Amino acid sequence: MTSSEGARARSASPAVPASAPASAPASVSASVSVADLGLVDGLAQLTFLVHGALAEIAARQDLSMIQVRLLGVLRDREPAMRELGRLLGLDKSSVTGLVDRAQRRGLVVREASATDRRSYRVSATPAGRELAERVAAEFAERIDAFAAGLTGDERRLLAGLAARVVAADAHRRGVDLRTGGS
Repeated sequence: MTSSEGARARSASPAVPASAPASAPASVSASVSVADLGLVDGLAQLTFLVHGALAEIAARQDLSMIQVRLLGVLRDREPAMRELGRLLGLDKSSVTGLVDRAQRRGLVVREASATDRRSYRVSATPAGRELAERVAAEFAERIDAFAAGLTGDERRLLAGLAARVVAADAHRRGVDLRTGGS
């Protein structure tokens, strides 16, 4: 079997992790646990699980994933457009288009900054906040269900490790997670 045939065979069978060697028999994969996948594969699997749940919730609310992220950011702050771009990892034109579309839906407002006339601050409207809270509550329920098999200590450990990874990435990008600025 060539390596490309092995890759196709593995992708056709969800029971065989992508990291399994091409020659691994299917019976071996049944005994492979998520813990055996290693950091990269384990985080990838977790990412797919979490992203899939959020995408499902977003679709039910007729939101794109980036719109969900926008509303999430605006739940607890009113950043300037530039700060919003840094928080979302988007360039200026992408942020402008995103905010324009959300504003047309009545989810956000953009107002001139009181301190810098060249800058605009973005905030969620009451409808945007209510939608963000609904999405967040449903997402929290899904995450709680995913973590149902973890003890309280394991949940706290996972939350702490996730926070450290996110903070390290924000630091690398020069983003202050408390304000969105640098």
